[in-house]
Amino acid sequence: MNEMLEITIWQLVSAYIFIVILLAIVRWRKIPREKEIVIATLRMTIQLVLVGYVLMYIFENEKMIYSLIVLVIMETFAVYNIFKRTKQRLSKDLKKIIAFAMVSGTLFAFIYFDFVVVQFSPWYDPRYFIPIAGMLIGNSMTGITLGVSALVEGFTSRKKEVEAALMLGATPNKASQGIVNHAFDSAILPTINSMVGMGIVFLPGMMTGVILSGAGPLDAIKYQIAIMLGITGSVSLSVILFLYLGYKTFFNKYAQLKL
Repeated sequence: MNEMLEITIWQLVSAYIFIVILLAIVRWRKIPREKEIVIATLRMTIQLVLVGYVLMYIFENEKMIYSLIVLVIMETFAVYNIFKRTKQRLSKDLKKIIAFAMVSGTLFAFIYFDFVVVQFSPWYDPRYFIPIAGMLIGNSMTGITLGVSALVEGFTSRKKEVEAALMLGATPNKASQGIVNHAFDSAILPTINSMVGMGIVFLPGMMTGVILSGAGPLDAIKYQIAIMLGITGSVSLSVILFLYLGYKTFFNKYAQLKL
């Protein structure tokens, strides 16, 4: 197999022409996003360069503690990002459940993926540990963020409907079933759409990376199928765990709705 092509610094700089095109379009259409685009581009570049140097050091010094520290940082940032990206106000109880569901769901999925599916050795090998954990955590973060927004919005917009069901004798679980189901559907839909379009509409990131590294397409496909199934499991577990525990925070001990 051919070795991975190396991109020179000038070739990389030339790729920023796409940002220039985007800036020209938003200015032409008078869309006030120029500052955000520039900041996002600079932030992305700086973050990736810094992460690249950190990963170089970790890869050269394979130690379990380094992999675990990176995992903790990713989980912490993911939880923080969910809080930040959710526009609605969140109660302390709901925040605790978000953190618990995020960490528990992703860790369970990752441990199973590490020790059963891929079985890389040592189990903390940063070349596998960090990228796979990042994909599971990143997709679960997106899923829970969508689930949180849909759940809070559902209870807010369907307050009277839930209260009417409670007055007719329905339990909180039954009264909120439609809201919870809608929230789960909203959270899991992007993952399902990715699975539907994968391989025909687009080549996913991991598969592309494996092919560019010199591996054969069939090997890349096996890795991608495995990681996509792992992502689906991680998102599903995290979201359902959040929703199962999260809806209860909208009711008091007397089974009355509270917002």
